[in-house]
This record gives sequence, C-alpha cells and structure tokens, in this order.
Amino acid sequence: ASGSRQQDAPGAADGLALASDPGGTLNFLAMVENLQGDSGRGYYLEMLIGTPPQALNILVDTGSSNFAVAGVPDPDVTAYFNPELSSTYRSQGIEVTVKYSQGSWTGILGTDVITMPKGLYGSYTINIATILESENFFLPGVKWHGILGLAYDALAKPSSSVETFFDSLVRQAKIPNIFSLQMCGAGLPVSGSGTNGGSLVLGGVEPSLYTGDIWYTPIKEEWYYQVEILKLEVGGQNLELDCREYNADKAIVDSGTTLLRLPEKVFSAVVQAIARTSLIQEFSSGFWTGSQLACWDRTEKPWALFPKLSIYLRNENSSRSFRISILPQLYIQPILVIGDNLQCYRFGISSSTNALVIGATVMEGFYVIFDRAQRRVGFAVSPCAEADGSPVSEIEGPFPTADVASNCVASVSFHEPALWIASYALMSLCGLILLVLALLLLVPPRCQHRYTDNDVVNDESSLVRHRWK
Repeated sequence: ASGSRQQDAPGAADGLALASDPGGTLNFLAMVENLQGDSGRGYYLEMLIGTPPQALNILVDTGSSNFAVAGVPDPDVTAYFNPELSSTYRSQGIEVTVKYSQGSWTGILGTDVITMPKGLYGSYTINIATILESENFFLPGVKWHGILGLAYDALAKPSSSVETFFDSLVRQAKIPNIFSLQMCGAGLPVSGSGTNGGSLVLGGVEPSLYTGDIWYTPIKEEWYYQVEILKLEVGGQNLELDCREYNADKAIVDSGTTLLRLPEKVFSAVVQAIARTSLIQEFSSGFWTGSQLACWDRTEKPWALFPKLSIYLRNENSSRSFRISILPQLYIQPILVIGDNLQCYRFGISSSTNALVIGATVMEGFYVIFDRAQRRVGFAVSPCAEADGSPVSEIEGPFPTADVASNCVASVSFHEPALWIASYALMSLCGLILLVLALLLLVPPRCQHRYTDNDVVNDESSLVRHRWK
C-alpha cells in the first residue's frame, strides 16, 4: 500500500552503520544470533565485564533501564561478577534498589568496562550495579546472571541522572540511536534447552532479520517504550471496547515480560471472545488464569482450535493504523510433556492491573525496531516466527482510524515518583494557603489561632504509588 514502506534509520542501509571499530563500519551480521534463551525465562546476551574479563549472560529487557549483574554468589545463578577481581572497576558508593512486577534487587552502583563478543567492536565504560541482595529476581533454571535495561533514563534508578547502557554506547561508539530485537522461540517449549536464539542489533537494522515492510508506530512517551493501541480483534471480530481501555494506564513493548499482559477489562473480553470463537465448548477457567495447563495427545496440534489475535497500532500518519497479528502458536504455548503421549500447553496471555504489555508472547512473532532517534517503534514479520514451516505472525495495513478516537491515551502519567511528590506537595501547599486566607477573612482578629506543625493533617491520598514494570 502507498506509504506503508518505511525507510531504515540513517546508517542502517545494507546492514552497515558508522561505528568506532578500526574499519570504520560495523557489520550487523556479526550480531545475528547473538542471543540465547526462551520466552519462559528470557533472552540473554553474553558479555565480558571488567579487567581481566569475566563472562556473564545478561537478560535483554526493554522494560527497565538499569544494567545490573549478580555481585555475590546466589543459589540460582551459575556465575557472578566479582568487582574485587577487576582492576578497572570503580565503585560510586551509591545504593540502588529496583523493583519489577515480579522480584526486586538491591545493589551498589559503579562503573567498569564491558565488551560484547557478538556485539559492537571495542570496549566501553558503563554504569553497572552489582546486585548484593535480591528477592524473586534470579529464579531456578534461569541461565542469565544480570539484566540489561534498554528503556529510557526516566526509569533509571536511583535517578534519571544515571546514564543508561545504550546511551553510553551511543555516546562512546558514535552509533545511531537505534537498536532492534528478534527473539526466535515461536512454537517451541517456553522452558526448553535455552538455545532458541535471537538477535540484538545495536545501532541499526539488519535486513536479513525481517521480511516485507517495517511498520512504525510513534513512541508516546519516553520512559518505557509506550505506544498507542487503537483496538483488538479476536478471530477478526472487534472487541468493541473504548480504545482508552487498551492503554490503561499505559501500553508498552517489553522484552522482559514473558506474556501478553492485558488490562483486566480487556483480558476478560479477550478470554470471552477466544472461548466463544474456539472449537472447544467446555474449558477450565484455570487455564485462562494461568493456574492450570491444558494437555492434548502429542499427535494432535491444538492450535487449529483457537483464533488469531490482532492488535491495531497507530501509524506515524495518525489517520492510519496497522495491525500486528499472532496465530495461536504464539499464545497457546507448549510447556510440558507428560509420559509418552501428552503435550501440555499454557495460555500466553494474562491480566494486568496497570498496563497492556506487549511481551515475548507477541514479540516472538516480529523483528522489533526501537528507533529512539525518530521516536518510534517498528514491527516487521520475523522469518523465524514459524511453526511446522508456516508463518505464525503477520502485519497488514494501512487502515483508516475514523472509527476510533483521535487520542486513545487517556492522559500523560507522572512516571517519576519525585514528580508525584512535588505535584501533591504544591497542591497541598496551595490548599493550605487558601484555607488560611479563608480563616483570616472569616474569623475575627482577636480569635485568630496561631497554627503550629501539629495542626497540619497529612492527606494519605498523597502517598505515591511507584509505577514498576
């Protein structure tokens, strides 16, 4: 369709980009298949940290902004970074805590040099947090030892003044402000051998990792990769919800989240639509909520029983949209084999209280371009998104947006706790001043009361809810 083809980012043509290696160019093919992992436990990149180098696997997470590694032994990690063994490590002495939708860690900020065997040529000095304590962060069976937060500095802890990993690369390696991600686990067990593979391309777009056109949607706000979702369809049928429901209170693209997470109202509508359009009459509610698996004979493929799921995103031309669709091979996920005959599956969609999250369930269908320079996220069909030789994802468009609101994002949310605190403090101060003025006007002078600190009542509504992933 006219106007649907988008240009690659500057420097990304023919798979080459300006970089700081001796040849003056960087071949993105060197980064193809530099990831390992699976959708159940995340995709990770090998990194060498410190002098002499210590090799660790680092989880790729576009939904947070700190670079952190295990800094002490942990029962659930097979390796950790020992800063005492690195001559280039410099501690900043700043304690940092990061909380996620599941798990948290506390560590100490420092700097050290890193190199990537299958990444950018050269070594770079990066802010790094060494994790000293954690809770439900490193889990049994994970094969990574740290996390690479690739979101914006607005989410960095303890403050946005901590330069992020990717910002450091852009500044030091002089690469374009763009990276792209392909995760290849479609139709494979979600906790398999951990060698499904994938690619993290730093500095541009690699043409061999996608087919067809790249479709771009604007980044609504630079903290998470927040996008605008216009509608959802199940089996080609519109859910007919107010489009603001899909963006409550944000819609983000997050490789560090396993499932497609939907706001509760949207989740209920999707489950009802899938149950109504699937060929299964009776289905356990535990399957939809994630507490039960569904099992079929290994000779059967249950995917034919379920419908296609489509997400409409606003195009760069705001009067147009495009849709990314995933087949059930991506959201009805094989997870366990029982005996010789049964293959069990889980539902790759869950409910969320504060976001729609396009996680690995959807991202495994696409090559996703995080074009920070032009403030947009691109989607293209991934050649590795196949099951039994057939594609399990598709992109179509453009479509008109006359049937949806001009803005489906309800309001810009405060994402820094400091902004919340400041705003409530200012409102409280204004309210207090107005109250005092009113009393001065209404109360006779001789009866005026001299206010003390003990008279001020704290308003509990000003307690701030941290917006974690």
